[in-house]
Order: sequence, then structure tokens, then C-alpha cells
Amino acid sequence: MKINFLRKSQKEIELTNGSSIAVVGGGPSGSFFSYYALDLARRYDLEINIDIYEAKDFTCLGPTGCNNCGGIVSESLVQMLSTDGIILPSSIIRRGIYSYTLHVEQGKTVINTPKKEQRIASVFRGSGPRNFINNDQKSFDNFLLGLCEKSGAKIILDRITEAQRAADGIIIRTKDSVEKKYDLVVGAAGLNTKTLQLFQSICPGYVPPATTRAHICEFPLEPENMDKYLGNSMHVFLLNLPKVTFGALIPKGKYVTLVLLGDEISKETVETFLAAEQVKGCFPPDLHLNEAAACKCFPFINISASRNPFDDRVVLIGDSASSKLYKNGIGAAYITGRAAARTVIFHGISKSSFKKSYYPVCKNLNRDNNVGKFIFWVTRIIQKSAFLKNGLFQMVVNEQKAEEKKRLMSSVLWDTFTGSAGYRNIFIRFLNPKLLLTLLWNIAASNLNPDKINYDGKQ
Repeated sequence: MKINFLRKSQKEIELTNGSSIAVVGGGPSGSFFSYYALDLARRYDLEINIDIYEAKDFTCLGPTGCNNCGGIVSESLVQMLSTDGIILPSSIIRRGIYSYTLHVEQGKTVINTPKKEQRIASVFRGSGPRNFINNDQKSFDNFLLGLCEKSGAKIILDRITEAQRAADGIIIRTKDSVEKKYDLVVGAAGLNTKTLQLFQSICPGYVPPATTRAHICEFPLEPENMDKYLGNSMHVFLLNLPKVTFGALIPKGKYVTLVLLGDEISKETVETFLAAEQVKGCFPPDLHLNEAAACKCFPFINISASRNPFDDRVVLIGDSASSKLYKNGIGAAYITGRAAARTVIFHGISKSSFKKSYYPVCKNLNRDNNVGKFIFWVTRIIQKSAFLKNGLFQMVVNEQKAEEKKRLMSSVLWDTFTGSAGYRNIFIRFLNPKLLLTLLWNIAASNLNPDKINYDGKQ
């Protein structure tokens, strides 16, 4: 009887007219949750109140307004947002990305978008690096918060310092001495260690994600040099460098964002990467990269999922729960934020409701990441092998001269770099017999006749 009573009580924890929700974190996951929760509640005549607590001011330059992210919005996410009525304005898009340029020791080649109408957007999560002056351009995160505010959410620039359970809700306290009780608290604080510790006090089974250090920095570059050296292309590097799994240069207006992912990226790792000829070739020869960065940081990134990111009246989303391995954190914020919003409106805010309707979405991301770990393990083998890299590089060069439907490897690499498709989808396509046979042929041909490799990748 006790078990039945508990189950009944959990099912009865639902939002009602006048219910209040605290969203801790105003980044993409918190904004997506708030936007969709308010939209769904309005459609079903449910009156709810949402307060979004965010310690950063996304209108500020430099670290004060930055959310430590590469700032790439994949074409698949652009399309999903458009379907939901969210159109990214030109004021937040720093540059449209229409191709990827793959750099390896053997040379470089351009990988064009598989579908001509698709475009990737590069954005700043804050208003830009230190000393950046451009009043016409705005922050991606601030744009999303603005959508939430227009939908009825209240934005509170304050930091949560304490969370405590009450009989019929959760009490939160802030740095500015605000104290308020909520029916539901949503954790969207990314990987902020102190904030996640607060959630462990109200969500006892919660174990935060495992993390590693990445590196992000911004290099100033005049528009004429941006067009000359990078263009509308994101430059990706698969070089045989220790601890570097993935390196990319992303053009954004008057700045280039460098993103380095791997195993605990250090200052020494960054210096080694910047010294590579392939990287230096993407900048004017008189620019000293080790001294030129306007902003730099070594943020944590999610490399393993959290455990039990929910309890009665509590749910964690985005990086605090599940993300996408090495890519498209904004896309994962959309997926988890939207799924949590649908759960609280349609199913309830009990532990059992989240387990049944929200957690499967997280588990799907986690399973996909396990496939991703295998893909990046294979990628590291290729990075270390000139023999394999010769074949991969030549296959991509040849494909870019062929019609779109025959660009099998190029399509796989495009989705791996952009995050536009899941790792399982990418892996299945990689196992295409035609792709594998063509790759083997290119490996053999390029190594038997290395003088015939098109090292410059010109189309």
C-alpha cells in the first residue's frame, strides 16, 4: 500500500494555473525550455510563471558576457528553429558558413555543403571579445532570452547560492538576498561546479557529467584578410598532434574563433597547434598567433553523461544533463530543453514523469555519444597514420569534383564536423560498402603512387 501511495502522489505532482518555475541558467538550454514551456502552456490555457536566473550579462563584451562556446549553429538546428517560428536575425549571425576546409599534413581541400540551400551560422554567445565595438551585432544567448521575455518570462540577473526542499516546493536563495519558493526548479547551469553542487542537495541521486578541458580564443582579423585567408569556410584540422582530437577556425565578422578539443587541452598544447604550418597558413604571415588573441579561455566540456538528472520538482537539462560529444552543444540544449518543457506541461513534474517522458531523450543522446566515442577513436588512428590519411584526403578531393550524390565520404565528414546528424547515422553511412571499397582503393592508389596525390585540393 505504501508503494501505491507513493506512485499516486508522484502522478499528482503537476503544474496548475499560477504555478511558478525557476530556471537556473539563461543560456540556450534554459531559454529553449522557457520558450517552449510558455508556448505550450499558452496553447493549453495553463497560466504559469517562469523566472530565469542568470549571473552573466550577455550584452557585455569579454568574459563577463561570454558563455565559453565555439558558437556554431548547425543547418539542421536552423531548420528546426525555423519550423518552430524562431528565425535567427542577421543581427546575431557573424558569418554564414557554406563550406568546410579540411587541413591535413598532405594538404587541404574544400568540402561543400551537401545541399546548396543549407547554411551554418557562426555566432557570439556574448556580445564579442574584449575591445570589440559593433553596436549593430547582438549576442545569440541574449536573442534567445529576449524571445523568452516576450513570451512572459522574467529575467533576473542574479546568482543562485542555496536551494532547499520544502513540503510543497523548492526554496531558492540568491546572492542578492532574494528568497522564493517554486513548484519546479530547472537546472540549466552548464558545467558550473558550484551550481551543480547545489542541485545535488535537492536532487540526491544526481551525478554531474564527466568533463575535460577545451580551449577557445578569438583572433582579430580585418575583413579583407578574413576573405583572403578563411572566406565563408570553417577550417578543420586533422593533424597528428598530441592530445588534440579536433581543431577548428571559425570566421566571425572581424574575429576568428579557435576551438581545440581533446584530452585536457593545456597552454603547451595550444602553442604546438598554433605553430603548425597548416594553421599559420590561415593567417597573414605577420600575425604572431601566440600574442594576437583578444580573448582566451580553457572551459570544461561534457565528455560523459550525468546520472539521474531529475527528481520530484527538479530537472536538469543541456550540458548539466546530456550533450553531444565534441560538437553541437547548442543542438543538445535545444533537444533536452524542448523535451523537458513538453514533459512538465503534458505529463507532470514528478520523478516518475521525468523518468518516463524526459529521460529517454537523454539516454538516446548518451547512446549516440557512445558511437561517437568509437568514431573519434577511429579518427585518432587516421590522424596518426599518413598511410590512411593519404587515402582519405585523396578520396575527398576526388569526391568534390563529382556530383553531389556520389560524395559519400564528404557527406560523412560534413555531418561529423557540423553535428547536423547523429553519430549512429554517420556510422551506418560510413559502413556503406561502396564508401569502404572506394576508400580502400584510394588508400592503395595514393600510397602506391604518392606523386599523383592532389596535395592542394583545388577543385
